[in-house]
Amino acid sequence: MLDTGVLVLNRVYQPVHVTSVRRAFTLLYQGVARAIDEQFQLFDFASWSELAAAEHDSVGTVTRRIRVPRVIVLLAYDHLPKGRVRFSRFNIYARDDNTCQYCGGRFRRAELNLDHVVPRSRGGSTTWENVVCSCVSCNLRKGGRTPEEARMRLLRAPTRPRWTPVFRSAARRALYREWRPFLSLADAAYWNAELLE
Repeated sequence: MLDTGVLVLNRVYQPVHVTSVRRAFTLLYQGVARAIDEQFQLFDFASWSELAAAEHDSVGTVTRRIRVPRVIVLLAYDHLPKGRVRFSRFNIYARDDNTCQYCGGRFRRAELNLDHVVPRSRGGSTTWENVVCSCVSCNLRKGGRTPEEARMRLLRAPTRPRWTPVFRSAARRALYREWRPFLSLADAAYWNAELLE
């Protein structure tokens, strides 16, 4: 339970991070954040720990059970998350949803690798627009050729993403109903905004 997710909002109620319950309790206890309930009321640690934990996820202490906060608001943080999605293996896997872009198979990340659509040996660059996830067998089959030369088709052309991967995956899974009001606002107002190069 202590390692499950808690949505972290900045002080203007925009999502900036997903953290663990353990870290959320630490931030609440230190007075850096406030927990928010279904009626959008804010609670410090003392008042949150007095709420009834029945019918909610909770953690036990020596003296009582404390309700798990699913959304917290940072009191002194008004910055927006970085708008630029870092070009990394993790983010490429997130963009392609752990799916081979040639055969369409969904794999564990350990069973995937990255493929340059236009091979580096042919001048292909290592950029968002030229790198895709592929399974090992498709990557071996394609080799140092272009997809056309290997008679393989891409499921979709690779592009630079316009989202932050943590929130994209959280919104798609909708892990906790308490997150929905903040993620849908973010999708409409911030996360789907076009990023500048």
